[in-house]
Amino acid sequence: QVQLVESGGGLVQAGGSLSLSCAASGRTFSNYAMGWFRQAPGKEREFVAAISWSGGRTYYRNSVKGRFTISRDNAKNTVYLQMNSLKPEDTAVYYCAADPSRVRVSLSRTEYDYWGQGTQVTVSS
Repeated sequence: QVQLVESGGGLVQAGGSLSLSCAASGRTFSNYAMGWFRQAPGKEREFVAAISWSGGRTYYRNSVKGRFTISRDNAKNTVYLQMNSLKPEDTAVYYCAADPSRVRVSLSRTEYDYWGQGTQVTVSS
């Protein structure tokens, strides 16, 4: 069992930045690939970014490439999402998730076994 707690959401103007954190507890953090997903009102939860257990591989959805950066610190059991040049369409609840794999880095939410409670990100125009 892994417990995940996100923090760092808030309200920001378009063009601004936010940094999200996800603190993990429970099982060995470095055994998990980690992902960030988001869900806007009335929409399905969608992939944002993912990172391998070592941090050596990262993946992003096309609309956030060049603006968002995912990273992790295994010593601190934490994964981060730095979001720059935010747009109103980035508004959503952001969730971190853990996939118990040292092989794959999945873009599909079905591969992730553990989820945080989410943190709201609102970008005003």
